[in-house]
Amino acid sequence: MVASGISLVASYGGPAELGEAAQLAEQAGFASVWSTEFYDRSATVALAAMAQTTTKIGLGSAIAYAFGRTPLVLAAETRDLDELSGGRITIGLGTGTRRMQQDWHGLDGEHPASRMEELVPLLRRLWRLHEVPIEHEGRFYRLHVKPTAPPRHPLRPDIPIYIAGVNARMIEAAGAVADGLIGHPLFTPEYVSEVARPALGRGAQRGGRDRPPIAGYVTCSVNEDRDAARRDAAAIIAFNSTVKTYRATHRVGGFERQAEEIRAAWNRGDFGGMAAAVNDEMIDAIALAGSPDEVRARFAERWHGVYERTLLWPPAFRGREAALAAIDAFAEHSAT
Repeated sequence: MVASGISLVASYGGPAELGEAAQLAEQAGFASVWSTEFYDRSATVALAAMAQTTTKIGLGSAIAYAFGRTPLVLAAETRDLDELSGGRITIGLGTGTRRMQQDWHGLDGEHPASRMEELVPLLRRLWRLHEVPIEHEGRFYRLHVKPTAPPRHPLRPDIPIYIAGVNARMIEAAGAVADGLIGHPLFTPEYVSEVARPALGRGAQRGGRDRPPIAGYVTCSVNEDRDAARRDAAAIIAFNSTVKTYRATHRVGGFERQAEEIRAAWNRGDFGGMAAAVNDEMIDAIALAGSPDEVRARFAERWHGVYERTLLWPPAFRGREAALAAIDAFAEHSAT
């Protein structure tokens, strides 16, 4: 298992830049570094690059698209990544929004939590294909895998699987079948305590298991120019708040009015108006934004102990500079 502590989400540049970010995070003593996935980036290729430039830091995906790959391909990719890294991989899986499932992956987007509850145990069976063939007739997946040659043994047959979830039903799925939950960047400590952990507990109870931990995103915008740091954090919060699926986080945080203003500005194409709708209270509730001293103090005051793994997420549109600022700000504190 990846050690607990402060970690980094690297989401800028190509594989070479991400490999460098992982190396710098390792040198700074961070517990782990996580890749992202979008329409222009593969989380698994990024993890391969990170594995090649590091030797000991934990590696994870936050997230790889669970339904954009077949179970067989996802299991094979993860097996290879774990071997390449020497057993340092945590595979974090997410669904994306329904529209992303439909428009990007050509899926119907229906019943994602139930589908995830079928997929995760199936992946674990596929990692043990050397022990027994796979005969699976499920609600969402049909697999009949009878190897024609002896399969390679995995480095680890029990690779940790985390599920990303925002709303209670998907979080319950993580509690029922996964080794952990990946918390969204719009989570607040209040949402974690009032919604996420209770939902994880319900899922765990249904699955007859202990409640798993959370690896939670925290937007981390660090700049000696405090105002610039907060403007960047506001831009990230605004962009994430355009998604209706994430409304539950704002209901708990008391930011529904701001979220409506953000969405109205988005519909007008008013990007400046989107960021302007994010007030200081919203920034301080959701993100770490300011000078290095300020973000460290704010972390200790508000975020320390909220997650088993804190995933600091610098503004990707600021590239290497933002990642280095976050690494430098927390380098001496990354093991706490």
